[in-house]
Amino acid sequence: MPEHTLSVLVENTPGALARITALFSRRGFNIDSVTEGSTEYTEFSRLTLVVQAADDALEQVAKQVAKLVNVVKVVELSPHASIRRELMLVKVRADNETRSQIVEIVQLFRAKTVDVSPDAVTIEATGPSDKIEAMLRMLEPFSIKELVRSGTIAIARGRNSASDHLRRRTDIAV
Repeated sequence: MPEHTLSVLVENTPGALARITALFSRRGFNIDSVTEGSTEYTEFSRLTLVVQAADDALEQVAKQVAKLVNVVKVVELSPHASIRRELMLVKVRADNETRSQIVEIVQLFRAKTVDVSPDAVTIEATGPSDKIEAMLRMLEPFSIKELVRSGTIAIARGRNSASDHLRRRTDIAV
């Protein structure tokens, strides 16, 4: 099944994320990634959901999401017309012999070393999911001690914005 990324603009109210994810769950969708955060307007939040689904099934659930209370807009972001990023922190076992090899990998992927201890190196990496996965494959031989990933965030390319129509609303001060 194809991967889809939905950007959902919602009023910043308690329970909005729970209602949306519950709808996906009730319809039998497994959400691969979900992130939520503030937008340029404090009254609104943006959810980014990544799901594997048939096109017609996703279209139906997106329409149902759009009808939920507090949902302002639902947009599917195509891979070619959007920018997608993920954040990862990974702690890798390191000693005096392997530390320089790990640092080379960090530089190769334009990541950052954020902490060094006698037996570990902690790395911060941002980028598309495939870049994050490639870096993890390179680090696996060194023994990954701990890993945390943010999930995908995405935004449309170009001048259009999911919140463009908010500028026309009279209750939003720009």
